[in-house]
Amino acid sequence: MIRPEPISVSQLNNYIKEKIDEDEFLNNIYIKGEISNFKHHYTGHMYFTLKDENSLVKCIMFKTYTTNLNFVPKDGMKVLILGTVSVFERDGVYQIYCKAMEEDGIGNLYSEYEKLKNKLEAEGLFDKKYKKEIPFMPKVIGVLTSQTGSVIRDIINVSTRRNPNVYLRLLPVPVQGEGAAIKIADAIKIMNEKKLADVLILARGGGSLEDLWPFNEEVVARAIFESEIPIISAVGHETDFTIADFVADLRAPTPSAAAELAVSNISDIQKSLLNYHNRFAISLHKKLELMKLKFEGIMNSKCFKEPLLRIQNEYLKIDNLMKTIYDKAEGKYKESKYVFINLTSKLDSLSPLKTLSRGYSIIQKNNRIVKSKEDIELGDKIDVRLSDGVIKANVVEL
Repeated sequence: MIRPEPISVSQLNNYIKEKIDEDEFLNNIYIKGEISNFKHHYTGHMYFTLKDENSLVKCIMFKTYTTNLNFVPKDGMKVLILGTVSVFERDGVYQIYCKAMEEDGIGNLYSEYEKLKNKLEAEGLFDKKYKKEIPFMPKVIGVLTSQTGSVIRDIINVSTRRNPNVYLRLLPVPVQGEGAAIKIADAIKIMNEKKLADVLILARGGGSLEDLWPFNEEVVARAIFESEIPIISAVGHETDFTIADFVADLRAPTPSAAAELAVSNISDIQKSLLNYHNRFAISLHKKLELMKLKFEGIMNSKCFKEPLLRIQNEYLKIDNLMKTIYDKAEGKYKESKYVFINLTSKLDSLSPLKTLSRGYSIIQKNNRIVKSKEDIELGDKIDVRLSDGVIKANVVEL
């Protein structure tokens, strides 16, 4: 019996690789499935498994092609892949070398997402001027999410850790599936109409674009915009962005982060209050010391040591002013007296009485001085004024 020449494992793997590489169908394959065991290597390459209900296949996407992706692949995501099937000779396994990848159904959904996003942005629903401020110490925090799952547990754990006295009010809503958007919008309206909270957290865990789709619907976006209660959006993972995130007053990367944003850390507040108390006590002590120094300075001043000194000084000023006034008045009086005597002397020298004292007389007719004989007629009654009296006479001759 002639035995065939044995071949090596490498030869076998190489043979299988060549056979597969010669298959045109396997050189350009278009396949769909769900990602699992995803790993984004530090080199930029992506390694993962693509599976369906019954089977799985290893996949690799080199950095050259990953730069063309418009999303971040993750476990549980359903995708469509274009690539080549080949054998990795070293391990003797075949795998898909991916050249392009998109989320399954992303085409239509992403188009609708962009269309609605552009429409609402044009209407101003994303404008910062409409964003409401998140209250610093809300009394009641409303939570809109599923009543089961890790999201509500994370929010409760983070909230109670930051403030054990915080009051959470859960209004359960479906966070995916048909009709979820309407129920989310109705829950927001109920919270506002009944004023059930001071701030709302709208949250759910991560998922595919289809899973997050209720938060990309117009009815939810408008309910968030019309809400009088501030809303924190915490939908999906940090890399997920929904239209609800853009409309909300504040976007949190995760539900846990939303709880941190909504609930103030009571220990930090206590530390701040203690710090303020200490600063106030120090400031008050310094103020008292300063006031004490000022008080001592005032008490040592002359106005307290010699309280009458100020009054006495004012008395001196008054005396000086009175003396000045008296001196000026006396000077004015002497000056006026001298002028009066001088004028009186002049007036006396011009007085008609002086003339009468020298033996002259003044003739008057009807109280008017007669200056000429033409001023009188025969028979007129006249007055002759002498230095010692008046003589009445009649004119008998001119």
